[in-house]
Amino acid sequence: MMFPAKHDMQKVILEFDEFLAEHGLRFEGIVIGGGALRLLEIVNRATKDIDILDPEIPEEIKRAASKFIIGHTNDKNERLMNDWFNNGPKSLCNLLPKGWRDRAELCFSGKALSLKTLNRSDLVLSKLFAFCDRETDLHDLLKMKVTDEELKASESWVKYQDASPLWPPHVEEAFKRYQELRDKTKEKEADHEKDPTDDLV
Repeated sequence: MMFPAKHDMQKVILEFDEFLAEHGLRFEGIVIGGGALRLLEIVNRATKDIDILDPEIPEEIKRAASKFIIGHTNDKNERLMNDWFNNGPKSLCNLLPKGWRDRAELCFSGKALSLKTLNRSDLVLSKLFAFCDRETDLHDLLKMKVTDEELKASESWVKYQDASPLWPPHVEEAFKRYQELRDKTKEKEADHEKDPTDDLV
């Protein structure tokens, strides 16, 4: 089975910005997913694409993104996937709390490309929902260091996203699992940073 090649999207976006400028094109949008966390420098891992939540990407930008991949490869000489610059889960536009567009924060500003991402509270909601819904995004949540206060503030919204009677207890269990893993991660980090001479005192 072939998996899409992953790229450093921070580097890709810088180069795509130059490409758009050279072709007299401009685009402004709201990015989500792993690409957003990379631009925010919350994670440093490579990813396969950039998900634009809003607005709908114009055809001329889609064509530019397709042309751009011809000259771009990662350090393994792998090309970007054809739809590397795409519209993400549009349903999320109608699910997020009212005013999310106004709360979006700038994460990249170039010559021709301006990208915002969800603010912290909305980004946490989207990641927690993805974790509960698809068992994904745990790594991102751990990197974001979502707090107990943020979990409490998000719980009712996440529970509201599915009408199944099994959903609320599932959300509670998922939140608990995240807390346990987060706390274990904190303990490991603390042990790693601990001065070995402390045990001698």
